[in-house]
Amino acid sequence: QVQLVESGGGLVQPGGSLRLSCAASGSIFSINAMAWYRQAPGEQRELIAGITSGNGNSTNYADSVKGRFTISRDNAKNTVYLQMNSLKPEDTAVYYCNADIVVTTRNYGVVYWGKGTLVTVSS
Repeated sequence: QVQLVESGGGLVQPGGSLRLSCAASGSIFSINAMAWYRQAPGEQRELIAGITSGNGNSTNYADSVKGRFTISRDNAKNTVYLQMNSLKPEDTAVYYCNADIVVTTRNYGVVYWGKGTLVTVSS
């Protein structure tokens, strides 16, 4: 039905940058809010950035990434991005995207998750 596939993770040195992408595919009618979460080893999954749909695309960020990370979306490509700058070792985690998606056979949204992409910040 619907798949979310993240890409762009990898190994980066402290202070470096990465850009994550998450593309949704399948029988999509529309996509509402989209978000990025992360889960570090031994920790719970946490919300780090979210973006609404429609004009304006309101965004919100966790305090731990505010000013360093930027979430954006391309509705024509059903894709959400996470630009990560000034990366720190504590940003090391598996990063997941999710999206509230209305498929063509329903008239309400369902939240889907990607399988995650690993980001490692280390020298």
